[in-house]
Amino acid sequence: MKTRKVGVIGLGHVGAHVMYSLAVQGIADEIVLVDQNEAKVKSECQDLFDAVAYLPHRVKVSVGDFPDLGDCDVIVNSTGKIDLLRGNHNRVTEMDFTIPAVRGYVEKIKASGFSGVLVNITNPCDIVTRELAMGLGLPKGRVFGTGTGLDTARLISTLARQTGIDHKSITAYMLGEHGNAQIAAWSAVSFRGRSLDDWAATGDPRFQFDREALQKESIGAGWATFTGKFCTEYAIATTAARMVHIVLHDEKQIMPASAELCGEYGESGIYVGVPCVIGKDGVEEVVELPLSAEEKAAFHNCCEEVRHNMEHLKEI
Repeated sequence: MKTRKVGVIGLGHVGAHVMYSLAVQGIADEIVLVDQNEAKVKSECQDLFDAVAYLPHRVKVSVGDFPDLGDCDVIVNSTGKIDLLRGNHNRVTEMDFTIPAVRGYVEKIKASGFSGVLVNITNPCDIVTRELAMGLGLPKGRVFGTGTGLDTARLISTLARQTGIDHKSITAYMLGEHGNAQIAAWSAVSFRGRSLDDWAATGDPRFQFDREALQKESIGAGWATFTGKFCTEYAIATTAARMVHIVLHDEKQIMPASAELCGEYGESGIYVGVPCVIGKDGVEEVVELPLSAEEKAAFHNCCEEVRHNMEHLKEI
């Protein structure tokens, strides 16, 4: 039976929780950890190794280097410097650290012979995902980011609290930048097949809410987490682990991810968060939602914001 091997680059707050989620959920049979902080990565490896005896399945964990990633099925990139976000609420601030970091090792990943799927967490997610995809030169879709996958989960959780409907019965999407410019696709929100607009038309007070305020609350949820402990860990790690599971099992699940647009939604040349069919080859299809004219305009403005932020790449 084939061993499912996953590499994790960057063992900070998020990377360590990705490692733990992959192990505890039995998603990976083998996990290779790569980080420039030798003491930290060895400690994380030892901590997980000590936990393996009480897991209901076998997991092999080891400290490695970039050449050891060549035969991985999936790599999760989670390099970052979260302290840069203290005092501001803009993920783009991390660019001055994350872009040079990624540029410093993307050729090493390529040289390892890696031909699997890479899931990127590192912020700014959309811009870093594009940088990794260009550097690795893998087939389209093999490199994608968590993007608005976590933001969508936040929107669904907020809708569940607002309406009292279980989150598993809600379909909703956040689109665009994994950042402050993202938008909620309200026309695509449904509760087991019945649209939000239909529910609102019934006069049910649960669905009579300020959509702009709820969108703002969903966008700000990550910062609410950050404010108290100066990092986010569990939710983003769970999002990444879920994506890895989808790839390894070729589930063909529709999930928001930061993916390359080549004409979809009228946009090209950028990576942004959109619903995608994800399978063994990564993003296998971008799903185009039937957005309203207002939503299309808002999505375009969001894409323009990402393009504006990409201009900073010329200065790094």
